[in-house]
Amino acid sequence: MSSKDEGASQRVWAALDGFRIEVPSWGFSNTGTRFGKFLQDGAASTIEEKFSDAAQVNALTGASPRVALHVLWDLPNGTADVPAIQALEKKYGIKAGSINPNLFQDQEYKFGSIANPSAEIRQRALDHLLISVEIGQELQSRDISLWIADGSNYPGTQNIRKRIGWVEEALASTHAALSDDQRLLVEYKPFEPYFYHTDVADWGMALELARRAGPNAKVLVDTGHHYQGTNIEQIVAWLLHLGALGGFHFNDRKYADDDLTLGSIDPYQVFRIFHEILNAKPEDRESIAFMIDQSHNLKGKVEAMVQTVVSAQELYAKASLIDAERLAELQQSCNLVEAEQCFRDAFWQDVRPIIREWRIARGLPADALKALSENGYVEAITRDRKGRSASNVPTYA
Repeated sequence: MSSKDEGASQRVWAALDGFRIEVPSWGFSNTGTRFGKFLQDGAASTIEEKFSDAAQVNALTGASPRVALHVLWDLPNGTADVPAIQALEKKYGIKAGSINPNLFQDQEYKFGSIANPSAEIRQRALDHLLISVEIGQELQSRDISLWIADGSNYPGTQNIRKRIGWVEEALASTHAALSDDQRLLVEYKPFEPYFYHTDVADWGMALELARRAGPNAKVLVDTGHHYQGTNIEQIVAWLLHLGALGGFHFNDRKYADDDLTLGSIDPYQVFRIFHEILNAKPEDRESIAFMIDQSHNLKGKVEAMVQTVVSAQELYAKASLIDAERLAELQQSCNLVEAEQCFRDAFWQDVRPIIREWRIARGLPADALKALSENGYVEAITRDRKGRSASNVPTYA
C-alpha cells in the first residue's frame, strides 16, 4: 500500500469512527401517501418491533445506536410509556434518540396547531410540546425535533402575521421548559400538507423563530424540504457560519418530499453537504445531529434503512478524502478547473474497499446488505409479523 493510499484509509477510518446517524422508528412501520398505503408483512407494528429493527440496522452498520421516537405513535400515553421505552433500550442496546412531537394528525389541527386561530387548540398543541420535552428529559434525549405542519390553502383565509406571533409564543414556552442540555430543533418545509402558505416555510423563518425562542433552539434541515434546484449546501454553510445548525433529516427526492433512499437520486448533493460540514471547525460540527427521515411503501423497511446508512457512510467517507488544504489554495487563486477536479476526485473515488476493511476491523460484516439478506432476519420478521403489521398504520408520513 502506498503512503497516499494509507493516508486515505486513515482519513476514512477516522471519519467513520466518528460518524453516527439516527434511524427513525416510523421508517420501520407501515406508512404511506395521501393516495394510499401498500402494507408489508414484515413492517413493525409495535414499539418493541421498531427497536428490534433498529438494533439490526446498528448491528450491521455500526453507525446507528439511536432510534428517533414519534410521541403520538411510539409514546401515545406520554410519560407513562417511558419505563417501557427504557426497558427496550436495555434489551436491544439501542437508545432513544430525538423526540418528535406530532402536531399534524389530530382532527383538531385542521386549521393549524400552534398557529391555530383557536386559543384553546393552540394551548392543547403547546401542552403536547411540553409533554414531549418531559419525555425527552426522562429518556435523556437531547433533541426535541419539531416539524410544524401549519399553514393555509387559500389567499386571504388566514392572518399570516398573527400566526407568526402564535408560533413565536409556543416555541418560546417550549424552550423555557428545556433542561440545560436539551435542544429544540426547528424544521421547515415550503409546502405540504398546505399549499398556499406554510407557517415555517424556509430556513430563514426557522432561523428567526429559533433565535427568538432562545439559545438552545437550532435549525433542522430536511434534505427533501426544498424547492427544486435549491442550493442546500449553501444553506448549510450559512447555518454553520451563524452557529445555528442543529441537525439533519436525511432522505432523497426527485420532485418534492419523496422520502427516497439517501443517495438514490443525487448522491453528489449529499457529498457536497458533508463537505461543508467536514470543512467547518470541529466545535461547529460536533453537535450536529445526523438523522434519517424516510419511509418506504415499496422497498423493504429494514433493507432500505441499511441501504441508507451504508450510503451515508460511503458519502461521508468520500467527503473526508477532499484535500482541504490544496482545495483552499486553488480556491484562493481562482483556479477553477483544478479546484473542481480536486473536489470531484474525492467524490469519484471508490471508497468501498476501504470501508470493507474498516467494517471487518470493527467486527462488522464486510457487506451489510449481503449480511442482512443471508442472516434470515427479514424472513423471520415477515413470518412472525404477517397479519399484525396492518394494525399500526399512521395516517400520514
